[in-house]
Order: sequence, then structure tokens, then C-alpha cells
Amino acid sequence: MKVLIAESDPALGGLWRRHLQRRGMDVCLVAGQDGAASALDAQRFDVIILNICLEEGSALAISDLASYRHPDTRVIFVTNTSFFSDGSIFGLSPNACAYVQTDTPPDDLVAMVEHYGRAAV
Repeated sequence: MKVLIAESDPALGGLWRRHLQRRGMDVCLVAGQDGAASALDAQRFDVIILNICLEEGSALAISDLASYRHPDTRVIFVTNTSFFSDGSIFGLSPNACAYVQTDTPPDDLVAMVEHYGRAAV
């Protein structure tokens, strides 16, 4: 399974990447929109873990690009804010499959990736 992580905090992104790699997943970690766009140009991902509050670029632009280029790619949005807590992200992003807090235990995030990644294949 191929996973793209777009996360501005390298420590948090690295933590998620290590947990996913331990489960045998191929993981690409980028810090923002430019890196995500380049990764999506180069290959298809089964799941994207995408922080809504990126320091560089727009998470919704990344989600839109993924939806256009790879419509079966699922997006797990993460955040440390209450923004979109009303569920409106699911109306804005057709490939959104989950919305969780950044402090979600990494093993729980891995389980979600495994679940939604299988559905995308």
C-alpha cells in the first residue's frame, strides 16, 4: 500500500511514517502543497494523510488534485483545531474518508489507513 503524508511538523510526520512502514507500507512524507503535488504527479497513492493546517500551501488544493488525478485515492484529514469539526470537510472533499485530531494514537491512524487503503485498491 502506498501512503502520502502531507504534514508540516517533521517530528509528527516522521512518527506516522515509521508506524506505517512497520506495517509494510510504502510512505512518502512531504511538508506542504508543492511536495504533495510533485508526489501526486510521480505516482498514485492509496491513502493520503493530510493536515488541514499546512504551513505551506492548501490542504484542499492537495485533496482536489488527488481527486482529479487519482479519484480512488482516499484522504484522511488531520488537524489540531476545531476547524471543520462540523463535518463540512466531507462536502468539500469528495475523497475524504476520515477526519481526526493530530494526537490520534499512531496505531489507530495505521488501522484507518489499512481499512481505507484496502477499499481504494
